Amino acid sequence: MNHSIKKLVAGAALVLGAFAVQAAEPIRIGSVLSVTGPAAFLGDPELKTLQMYVDDINKKGGVIGRPLQLVHYDDGSDAGKANGFTKRLIDDDKVDILIGGTTTGATMSSAPLVEKAGIPFISLAGAVVIIEPVKKWIFKTPHTDRMAAEKVFEDMKKRGLTNVALFTETSGFGGSGKKEAEGVAGKYGINLVANETYGPKDTDMSPQLTKIKNTAGVQAVFVIGLGQGPAIVTKNYKQLGITLPLYHAHGVASDEFIKLSGPAAEGVRLPAAALLVADKLAANDAQKPVVTAYTKAYQEKWKSDVSTFGGHAYDGLMLAVDAIKRAGSTDKAKVRDALEATKGYIGTGGVVNMSATDHMGLDLSAFRMLEIKGGDWTLAQ
Repeated sequence: MNHSIKKLVAGAALVLGAFAVQAAEPIRIGSVLSVTGPAAFLGDPELKTLQMYVDDINKKGGVIGRPLQLVHYDDGSDAGKANGFTKRLIDDDKVDILIGGTTTGATMSSAPLVEKAGIPFISLAGAVVIIEPVKKWIFKTPHTDRMAAEKVFEDMKKRGLTNVALFTETSGFGGSGKKEAEGVAGKYGINLVANETYGPKDTDMSPQLTKIKNTAGVQAVFVIGLGQGPAIVTKNYKQLGITLPLYHAHGVASDEFIKLSGPAAEGVRLPAAALLVADKLAANDAQKPVVTAYTKAYQEKWKSDVSTFGGHAYDGLMLAVDAIKRAGSTDKAKVRDALEATKGYIGTGGVVNMSATDHMGLDLSAFRMLEIKGGDWTLAQ
């Protein structure tokens, strides 16, 4: 066979292969995300990430010889709407697996439907309540609020800060974070000497911060919230001239937080995934190739900065794809079992080792303690 005919045959085989994938029944991935509303800076990069990688995987021939089809809805940051959309994805769209639940509230409002239908669900939200107690069909990619509290308290203890003011949002994430922080404080020798809350839609947190400022003995402040609230807290903190060390949870781990807070963010510390400091990781860091590749692909495609939230969606999709490949089908029970058996997956959030008792699979080493310096993320010293 001469060279040009070989090339023609090879080309025809590629085209036929692509047609075969297109003709095959798609693997339907359902997603409910908060693309608009107060949690949009979490949900928007999540959707963009899923769209980008579904396209990329399909160009490479799909999964188990079938194309991926993303079916997504925007809950507008309203947990109640998430329930209705999840029902639609299960009953009408007949999806094979669910990736989403931008917020803890949205995830928990969908959880009973997911468990009843028996469909694998990978949540992109933070609270520990999502996976504790273990729910048969529910997994998650982000680090938990309990881990965030432990990482923060560990850092405070190292710096000799033991009298702490807790300032939490009255949202699903904030409420769970408050409970978890209160639960682990003693383990690290931390005394919570002040305990204040704010609403997710509040526009001025000065009254609560003034109370904290006037509390005797406070050495540091720990804020747990997401969306724009924590940025307002940070600005008010600066305006009131409070100079105590300020810590946040991982619900603000995106460049958007630095933009919203402006110079007031200087010196803020928080635990976050390695993704935010991809270029600052050691050359032999196991996560470096993954987070560097994701950062490059996302920035080139969307012309915007990466966030850990987009990273959670990347991990959710890749864990799903990996489980479907190992299951060799989209049989829901087989995919669920494969997810639970995930070992050594290196993602943007850390190294994932799941089990029957752990549907997240990350330990404290998956968190890096970061400090904002010169308007950028740095590894805290």
